[in-house]
Amino acid sequence: MSLSPVSNAPKSASYDVVIVGGAMYGSSVAWFLADNPDFDGSVLVVERDLTYEFTSTAHTNSCMRQQFSNEINVRVSQFAAEYVKNFRAFMGDDPRVPELALHSYGYMYLADTDAFANVLRENQKIQQACGAGTKFMTVEEIGRDYPFYNLDDIIGGNHNLIDEGYFDGNTLFDWWKRSARETGVEYITNEVVAMTLNSAGTRVESVTLKSGEVINCATVVNASGPRAVLTSRMAGIEIPVEPRKRYTFIFAAEKPLDRDLPLTIDPSGVHMRTDGTYYLAGCPPDDDPAVDYDDFDQDFSIWENKAWPAIATRIPQFEAIKLINSWAGHYAYNTFDQNAILGPHTEVGNFIFVNGFSGHGFQQSPAMGRGTAELITYGEYRTLDLSPFNYARIIENRPFVEKAVI
Repeated sequence: MSLSPVSNAPKSASYDVVIVGGAMYGSSVAWFLADNPDFDGSVLVVERDLTYEFTSTAHTNSCMRQQFSNEINVRVSQFAAEYVKNFRAFMGDDPRVPELALHSYGYMYLADTDAFANVLRENQKIQQACGAGTKFMTVEEIGRDYPFYNLDDIIGGNHNLIDEGYFDGNTLFDWWKRSARETGVEYITNEVVAMTLNSAGTRVESVTLKSGEVINCATVVNASGPRAVLTSRMAGIEIPVEPRKRYTFIFAAEKPLDRDLPLTIDPSGVHMRTDGTYYLAGCPPDDDPAVDYDDFDQDFSIWENKAWPAIATRIPQFEAIKLINSWAGHYAYNTFDQNAILGPHTEVGNFIFVNGFSGHGFQQSPAMGRGTAELITYGEYRTLDLSPFNYARIIENRPFVEKAVI
């Protein structure tokens, strides 16, 4: 089915659901709504830039792991793995939809202190109870399977080769967006600039577009990524989400490894993995403030002074490497507890959050999109109970504790 060009103007003055932001999460919620036979409402997705050039979606590394310290985070990722491995089936066996591969090179968490090694052992028990394949490995076992590591300062590590690694997240996103539009979801290139609440302040009655149209709505979904607080403030709501810069580097090795490099989380804070014929590395800056929404400038001193030295120290074979490409992207960083913020606002009941994923967004998007669609359709979660992520914890000052945040 060919799709008509995306318009700047909405076709209607009223929608059941208005989704503010059309990148990974806006499109995930839109697709799961459209795919749910019990939902028969109208959906408008408002995206300010349909090139997605500066979205977190465009800068993703599409990684996936089950190595979390909290059961619900493990379950969320397990559904993502199931979804990716059975993508065409989930998309209705549409023959146009490609099969997606989950490249299970695994994650390797390296511990250089007894305290962190004990945390890894505790996490492994939680993951194992959920059916994950995580194993705690001694230094000897790591060296046997991956002899290229320098392990002089390492005590042990957690590793899982089952349904951990990376996948083609942008293909998944493209098909969610396309399929949602084919089944009636309307996308427009525009921007929500204001919201009008009812007299009691308990519901958003309408949104105003930059082009001037006022759109009535039954539900508003905040899927604005790092700009989440700009959207929530239109409804008089504060949310602890801000843009934080994260750096990605693609490099070639003069002496490539003789086997795949797991996504290795080094104690330095640098991570690295196989990326096709190249390698990918990333890290946060040591000084990690909020940045301007349009600040994507790169700081190459981070490569020279942090990433490269850590890479060459951990893998001496990588002393001779060449930087091929690099970019800076934004995490939608939840400063409260670095976990997703979902569900309705505690007072503005039809304002729904899908925010604050703090770098976990792509791997969590299938479960979170499905759950949010369930919440809108049924008023409750029907598959995974995602209520631990609900916004109410922010108001109640109940941080969602997750020890395995990269």
